Amino acid sequence: MASIYDVPANDLIEKTALELQKLPEIRPPEWAKFAKTGHFKQRPPEREDWWYVRSAAVLRSVARLGPMGVQKLRSKYGGAKDRGHAPEHTYKAGGNILRKILQQLEAAQLVKQASKGLHKGRILTPKGISLLGKAATEVRGPKVEKPKRVAKAKPEPKEQPDEPKME
Repeated sequence: MASIYDVPANDLIEKTALELQKLPEIRPPEWAKFAKTGHFKQRPPEREDWWYVRSAAVLRSVARLGPMGVQKLRSKYGGAKDRGHAPEHTYKAGGNILRKILQQLEAAQLVKQASKGLHKGRILTPKGISLLGKAATEVRGPKVEKPKRVAKAKPEPKEQPDEPKME
């Protein structure tokens, strides 16, 4: 089974988004088609399935960096706001979208709340690890075994005919 580190992130997120569309708990709210993903964005997302893609990306982020909360995710998905002639400033992403996604992932039992030392947030459940692992395995495809190297006998050097002597 492949891990999430063995495959390209974009391919893993796309495959996981397709798997999340099959779950009844993961559904975009009615207002999602009108909402921007952050204060720094000028328009809402153009993709029809952006909710599932963001959910898959959040799931992968929790797997890599968990325990992770809404504030860390807001910083991760934040960006620079175009302020015309004024210098750009970095703004965090909107928290409502990320909060709803985490709540839906919790309802699907893919993540759970936990604390690890001083850090509190969501971590992956065994069901979430399994979902990402299966998606990574499908992205990687069948494992191709490399042929074993067989030591070849080195050919013996050919003897050079004697050069004709000039007298």
